Amino acid sequence: MTIDITPNSALLVIDVQKGFDDAAFWGPRNNPAAEENIAALMDAWQATGRPVVLVRHASVRPGSVLAPEHPGYAFKDFVEERRHESLLVTKTVNSAFYGTPDLADWLKGNDIGQVVVVGIQTNMCVETTARMAGNLGYEVLVPLDATHTFDLTGPDGLSLTADRLATATAVNLQGGGFARVVTTAELLA
Repeated sequence: MTIDITPNSALLVIDVQKGFDDAAFWGPRNNPAAEENIAALMDAWQATGRPVVLVRHASVRPGSVLAPEHPGYAFKDFVEERRHESLLVTKTVNSAFYGTPDLADWLKGNDIGQVVVVGIQTNMCVETTARMAGNLGYEVLVPLDATHTFDLTGPDGLSLTADRLATATAVNLQGGGFARVVTTAELLA
């Protein structure tokens, strides 16, 4: 299956921050290849002159490993090494469209209609950003293997593994018409 990547398709790299390496804080994760896939996509986007947008979560929750004063706020080294002239969006909520500077304004100002969303966490900020991008009329591609998340417990002790949450995200995004779920290899081809 061929995927048409527009010449100005924007790669949105969501919250790839050191704080997500704190297993004691987050618990078990899935997809250990996520970082390698994100790096490969960043390299491909930069090699072809396509825009890369780095999104960073500035948590306002007390004790968060993603708070600006915490070392975990920093981007992971492989992202920082590839930062170059990427737009940096800082947010305090799940959607990159509620950050500073305004992502939608920047995309519109650069006549960008297609976005590829990668990063952490699959079922949180990646899914929320992808849903909102779809609602705003962008063509959205989500290479699920360039994301990862963590096991999560919800109401009444109901718990889902990271893999099950990622599967639910894929179904929500593609089944709900928000995005097309793809692989890193498909995008790199």
